[in-house]
Amino acid sequence: MEFLRIGEKGHETPVVHAGDKHYDISSIGDIDGKFWAEGPARVAAALESGSLPVIDVAGQRIGAPIAAAGSVICIGQNYAEHAAESGDNPPESPIIFFKTPNTVTGPYDAVGIPPQAQKFDWEVELCVVIGKQVEYLTNTDDALDAIAGYMVANDLSERDYQQTYSGGQWAKGKCVKDSMPVGPVLVTADAIDPHNLNLSSRVNGEPRQGSNTSDMIFPVEEIVYHLSQFMQLEPGDIISTGTPKGVALSGKFPFLAPGDVSEVEVEGLGAQKQEYFQVTVPAGAGAVTAMDRLKGDK
Repeated sequence: MEFLRIGEKGHETPVVHAGDKHYDISSIGDIDGKFWAEGPARVAAALESGSLPVIDVAGQRIGAPIAAAGSVICIGQNYAEHAAESGDNPPESPIIFFKTPNTVTGPYDAVGIPPQAQKFDWEVELCVVIGKQVEYLTNTDDALDAIAGYMVANDLSERDYQQTYSGGQWAKGKCVKDSMPVGPVLVTADAIDPHNLNLSSRVNGEPRQGSNTSDMIFPVEEIVYHLSQFMQLEPGDIISTGTPKGVALSGKFPFLAPGDVSEVEVEGLGAQKQEYFQVTVPAGAGAVTAMDRLKGDK
């Protein structure tokens, strides 16, 4: 099945796409953590009985296909060539970092570049949505069974914050508001082979990344299995599985600037498109931003 959510941000309507029609499933519930216990089966039964109302999605804003994300867990340098362009050796164990829930936004929403950002970067990624509570898994088959579905993510990163001001962690460069566009759709795990999907990205129409999930160092089941040894995964948690080479950090391309447009796509899961604008700090006599202070301390 293919799910999406449409409407004003924070007030989206959950929808299932079946055949050539879209159906409102709000009577069953929003696509949040609780949905995965019985939601897909109830949607399938309602489609079979013809009890779901048809909804017109034309001209509607498409939001993130999952509501109220719990943890947003990301895997760093999961493609060997991306690790190399970052100046590192391929990791021997998954590199884990987190993004805050307010980084999650719709696939076509405009994204603000922070006031003093110097190195805002794109990253196309395959994203996993967890469908059941798991911890201490003993095998990768159970890890695959814990996956509810997949979607496209753009793990936007501010590299200057990530590296210069990191303090040894990546979070400062990864938690900019709206820096995790996901969607447009969430496709259930039974309809997707996550091991052989093409990924690509473009900036202002020019190719940037191009790879396949078969090049992952750690495939999705190993990631979920590994994470379960260190944390309890909950339904609705998002896991972004890493990006291939071709980002601005490589030095081969300019970083994103206001007015730029990025596009990221994963085979079978659709494409998203963001335009970037400059976030400004209100002017004021003697106003000094936190970043000014930090730069003055260096």
